[in-house]
Amino acid sequence: MTAGPRRKRQAVDGVLLLDKPQGISSQTAVSRVKGLYNAAKAGHTGTLDPMATGLLPIAFGEATKFSSALLDAGKGYLATVRLGTTTTTGDMEGEVTASCAVDVDRSRIDAALAQFRGDIVQIPPMYSALKHEGKPLYAYARKGEEIAREPRALTIFALEVEDYEAPDLRIFVQCSKGTYIRVLAEDIGKALGCGGCLAALRRTEVGRFRVEDAISFEVLAGMTDAGRAQALLPVDSMVTELPAVQLDTAETARVTQGQAVDREAVAGGLVRLYGPGGVFLGLADVPAGGSLQPRRLVAPRPING
Repeated sequence: MTAGPRRKRQAVDGVLLLDKPQGISSQTAVSRVKGLYNAAKAGHTGTLDPMATGLLPIAFGEATKFSSALLDAGKGYLATVRLGTTTTTGDMEGEVTASCAVDVDRSRIDAALAQFRGDIVQIPPMYSALKHEGKPLYAYARKGEEIAREPRALTIFALEVEDYEAPDLRIFVQCSKGTYIRVLAEDIGKALGCGGCLAALRRTEVGRFRVEDAISFEVLAGMTDAGRAQALLPVDSMVTELPAVQLDTAETARVTQGQAVDREAVAGGLVRLYGPGGVFLGLADVPAGGSLQPRRLVAPRPING
């Protein structure tokens, strides 16, 4: 029996807020969503480990050009730290390397957490996708090899206790990009003198986006094509924190041809560009005292798609 003709992928543009379930990688999540939309191009905007659940913004088509804005954005998490247990991976998926009884009261926890608020440094874990000589660190870790890692500067904007019932400490974390919550869990355990590892993780925030607005696979799969299309946020939703500049017809024509536009009154930095009718054109750089320099533009789509 021969297979039928392969369905042609569609040009889909926009951003989907997915509530990723536990047990699958971020890339698998993207592949499933891409299939539901029959989309030609899609990618996530910041990896979630398979054990983690929660907010995974997925960019389609032209929106992928602006996904770096979310890669660099702050994140929010609800994390459960299993005190008294340490593992090879820093979470409950690894082999237990040590365990002890937990006799820690709330005052000690509050004092320990205070050490991690603000600007801190972390040493990235061996079980991570960071590369060393072209190979991810986890590949070395699985062979029992240890690679020296440079400490990284980051910021913990908020770190609060949500619930504590020994041995599980549930915390809310708001942090800068590049923060490893597994490492934070281990470091909190060390500060308390009993060790610790990450037992559960749910991402609740990515930039201005919140998990309350995310959609599960089950809901998405049950939608009509029209419903799924309506679930997409516009391409410019990832860059709304940037100043907006409205261009007239002549200026729009220049920008879309890659030419600079004089706008002396515009402050320096990165800005969003909009043409007549509020059509999002892309981003431009404005050197101090200079003109708008097109940086990343949306490709025009044919009217019939």
